[in-house]
Amino acid sequence: MEIAGKVALVTGGASGLGRATVEELVGAGARVVVADLAGSPGQALADALGDAVRFVPTDVTNEDDVSRALDAAADLGGLHVAVSCAGIVLARRVLGKGGVHDLASFQKVVTVNLVGTFNVARLAAERMVALGPDGPDGSEDGVPREVPEERGVIVNTASVAAFDGQVGQAAYAASKGAVAAMTLPLARDLADRRIRVMAIAPGIFSTPMMASLPPEAQESLAAQVPHPRRLGRPEEFAHLVRAIVENPMLNGEVIRLDGGIRMAPR
Repeated sequence: MEIAGKVALVTGGASGLGRATVEELVGAGARVVVADLAGSPGQALADALGDAVRFVPTDVTNEDDVSRALDAAADLGGLHVAVSCAGIVLARRVLGKGGVHDLASFQKVVTVNLVGTFNVARLAAERMVALGPDGPDGSEDGVPREVPEERGVIVNTASVAAFDGQVGQAAYAASKGAVAAMTLPLARDLADRRIRVMAIAPGIFSTPMMASLPPEAQESLAAQVPHPRRLGRPEEFAHLVRAIVENPMLNGEVIRLDGGIRMAPR
């Protein structure tokens, strides 16, 4: 899909991987809706990037919030691309010093990372279908129309924790593993609507969450990456999002973006 002139929605778009994706898509000529929490720097980002960007305060687990963000995309010309970067992390052992892993925090991680991702995907797909004729021959009201090769692209964010979950990552790995697992079924569900679905499983990236760690901890994590031996850069994630959108043969797959790392138990 040609990005220039298209409209994208990026959840978690105010910082980290999401912000880099917003900047990449805008640079490629897209108009973008930044969907992030009300307390995020989303409005500041929109102000900095100009008329091509709108910020809509959004909790991805809330259907009304996501619908409002999609309404903003419709105002910009109709949704073509949806990228889900919103998510939360949790480090907690099943049995730790503080006792057994509480159920509520497990449910919260799964709700935000998995249910939130699915909520965005399903509602985005509905809006993408509304962009054009749905008949196999492109007909609408009996008038033949040219059928585009694709209507939309959905890119979700999993994690290498989906495959190499570490100590204390039961909730996070479960949520991201499910995001990875639903990629192919979503792609198959939406194939006849000419919507592609992909997922990216990033490794250790330099994000605001990572920046909160001491420098020695960051250096230790970077040293675990075979090559290049450093933390991933958010713009590298964004470059992959762009490549996925632009390449119509990428569908139903999870791409590890991790420098070849395989996470140790701890």
